[in-house]
Amino acid sequence: MRRTRALPPWFSLLCLLCLLGVCALAQDPQKGDRIPPGPRSQQDESTFRVNVRLVNVFTTVTNSRGAPVADLTKDDFRLLEDGVPQTIKVFEKESAIPLSIALAIDTSPSTLRDFKLEVSSARKFVHSILRAEDRLSVFEVTENIDQLTRFTSDMREIEHGIDALHTGPGTSIYDAIFLCSDSLLDREGRKVLVLITDGGDTTSKADYNSALRRAQQAEAIVYSIIVVPVEADAGRNLGGEHALIQISKDTGGKYYYAEGEQQLDEAFRKISDELRTQYLIAFYPTRRVSDSPFRRIQVELNKKDPEGRPYQVRHRAGYYTAPAK
Repeated sequence: MRRTRALPPWFSLLCLLCLLGVCALAQDPQKGDRIPPGPRSQQDESTFRVNVRLVNVFTTVTNSRGAPVADLTKDDFRLLEDGVPQTIKVFEKESAIPLSIALAIDTSPSTLRDFKLEVSSARKFVHSILRAEDRLSVFEVTENIDQLTRFTSDMREIEHGIDALHTGPGTSIYDAIFLCSDSLLDREGRKVLVLITDGGDTTSKADYNSALRRAQQAEAIVYSIIVVPVEADAGRNLGGEHALIQISKDTGGKYYYAEGEQQLDEAFRKISDELRTQYLIAFYPTRRVSDSPFRRIQVELNKKDPEGRPYQVRHRAGYYTAPAK
């Protein structure tokens, strides 16, 4: 008969420790937000904080001529939340962090005159901005919001989606902002919504406040390209234009007016330039409790241009402490 060799006492203790380790992993303890993917700077002190939310503030700085400023350092910035100074824990220049772009094109009858120009400029933008690590999805905006492609870097699929654009009745601008932002909600990296429209809204179920809130919850940077139907005010939806302007400002984006292909191309070029020269500033809030579910963010600069003129700083207005539903 074969005899079984007795195991040493330390072996049983080792097995018990391994079992406890597996159980601890299975419990999946709550973690803080992960720092977005990208090159780590020396100022990056830790990747995780338990039960504390890392707040990302994507920031654009331009000079007096509107050109992006790309040579600033962490010490040039001052960050506040509801007026309370915060410690900057992450500072990175954004050229390497992937982009998720929702490209939404209004194809309602009111944009029919400029439809071909919009499509042509959008196609050029896609080819100029997209890298292998980036993802873009094409949305068609009429009375319905149709996602024509998944988020992808496959240029053939994106081209096919652009080719599938067609005119349809109605315009749902607020719905477009809400639903495109919703599609960006769980994506990593920088999230951008580029909306081409004349500003008219006739069929949205969402309103201004819900559209803005969803964009802010998704951390989406909204760029509005407003196609002006005529130089005079007749035929323009000024209320819709002003709403787009404010949403763009509150999310750290920008708005552009365009009356033809040259201006459309220029707007897309400026958006592309900005997205390559943004800064990521991130912090862990020092306050655990707030009187409001929305906390306001202020980013200030300690530096001016060589002529002593102040730089222009753009970033999202703030963030909601409760997760999006």
